[in-house]
Amino acid sequence: MKKEGFFETVYTQVYGYVTDADMWVNIGMVLLKIAAIILISRIVLSVVQAAVNRIFQHRKGSKIQMDQRRVDTMRVLVNNIVRYTLYFLAILMILQLLGIDLKPVLVSAGVLGLAVGFGAQSLVRDIITGFFIIFEDQFAVGDVVTINNMTGTVQEIGLRITRVRSWTGEVHIFPNGMITQVTNFSLQNTLSVVDVSVAYEENLNQVEQVLKEVLQLAQTELTDIVGEPQILGVQSLGPSEVVLRVTAECKPNTHHGVNRNLRAMIRTEFTKRGIQIPYPKIVAMPGKGQA
Repeated sequence: MKKEGFFETVYTQVYGYVTDADMWVNIGMVLLKIAAIILISRIVLSVVQAAVNRIFQHRKGSKIQMDQRRVDTMRVLVNNIVRYTLYFLAILMILQLLGIDLKPVLVSAGVLGLAVGFGAQSLVRDIITGFFIIFEDQFAVGDVVTINNMTGTVQEIGLRITRVRSWTGEVHIFPNGMITQVTNFSLQNTLSVVDVSVAYEENLNQVEQVLKEVLQLAQTELTDIVGEPQILGVQSLGPSEVVLRVTAECKPNTHHGVNRNLRAMIRTEFTKRGIQIPYPKIVAMPGKGQA
């Protein structure tokens, strides 16, 4: 009898709890408000990010001109800050709707943040280093850099990490505090250096004249060349070839493509003019019993 009375009591309480219309209305209102907060946060985030992208849009002819590299970096950084701020405010509003008192939470977060601050020295170092990377314009989004012996294109610079994508597709993530050495290939013009090998039998004056014509044509056709190409002369003497060196000043980080185009143009012109590219030769000497 006692068990039956106990189950009846539990059933009555559960039934009354489940059939409480006011409770379900309150739950529905809370869920509706949470959904509204999430939706409004996404809309506000989209609008603000669109405004930020428009503000940092490159405008030709504007009186205030900034380096496009730095503009892209600041645009990504501001978008990240806006996104994190809106997400944080949305979480606080949702917690308040769930009936959680935010004052103890904020106080606890402050104490926890102080404790974490002492222990997370690497995180603080990452943030400080990231700030100086952006402030000093050491490199920017779109730059080709070598960071800690890894070469690639900068995809994102944050206050904590930097993302670099290599030319084969891998994405390398570097904590800013661990970046100890950076080589930036996108700041200044680069130099295309091409070594041209010809056979010893060729007339060097004729070869240099052909090279001069090829370089004049390259300066006209290759838009990445910004200076007059130069023939430096004989670079070295090999076992079967004479090596001549030519150079051309190029736009930042375009020297690899210019090198390939110059080699192709020189090879094509040498073939037309009958100038031989050296190759290994075997000379058979007659033996003692041969005439």
